[in-house]
Amino acid sequence: MRSWINGQLLADPNAPALAVSDHGVTVGDGVFESVKIVDGQPFALTRHLARLGTSARGLGLPEPDDATLRGAVDAVLTGQDLPLGRLRITLTGGPAPLGSGRGDAVPTLIVVAAPMGAWDPTTSVVTVPWPRNERGALAGMKTTSYAENVIALAYAEERGATEAIFANTVGNLCEGTGSNVFYVVDGELRTPTLAAGCLAGISRALVLEWYGAKEIDEPVEVLERAEEIFLASTTRDIQGVHSCDGRALDAPGPVTRDAMQTWANSERENLDP
Repeated sequence: MRSWINGQLLADPNAPALAVSDHGVTVGDGVFESVKIVDGQPFALTRHLARLGTSARGLGLPEPDDATLRGAVDAVLTGQDLPLGRLRITLTGGPAPLGSGRGDAVPTLIVVAAPMGAWDPTTSVVTVPWPRNERGALAGMKTTSYAENVIALAYAEERGATEAIFANTVGNLCEGTGSNVFYVVDGELRTPTLAAGCLAGISRALVLEWYGAKEIDEPVEVLERAEEIFLASTTRDIQGVHSCDGRALDAPGPVTRDAMQTWANSERENLDP
């Protein structure tokens, strides 16, 4: 693992480097991106940096400089042997008073790169009893305020699943803790619209562009009659679902396999689509 913070590459990637009063630590005031590393190169970096800027503006943080970000990415990747890895870029409000109000300090920018294992081709999911608020202040932003996801994922793991699926406040299918959800009904691939409150996932966008799917908002119960379900995320790419709330599915099904192959072909052609 290699770490960079506020312009400095750390000699010891695990050394203390963050102020105890950093607003990202005290109140979760920050945004981030996770980027897949393929053969030492970041995948879809331009899209991730653009979304980081969008999230920063939404949270009222200054948008980080593109050249600085790319230089930091190069610094943590240079000399590392990462056939498959994860790059984490985090921007916080910086040191601040011990409360919700921000101080006037310079924001904290952190970039870390580390190896990552591949996901299994299929997994199990469960729906959770807590809704996503599609009208909340953080809807659609990738922020470090992840406690809700931590609780939901623990709930799923207790039931033998690796992902938790949220409905929104009106009961429509929304998203996973770190993934977008696609499903097949009557042979048609579908996914919730962004109005459902889900994150505008980079992988979600690429599935729509490379393969296609109908964007539609439907009650979360639609998963009970889905012929296939798959997750899309930066670390999973496309991952079939073989069990949803205990219901077995054929996974990966024909649509999922076709989408997986399309993804693999398209990724090989362009690492920064």
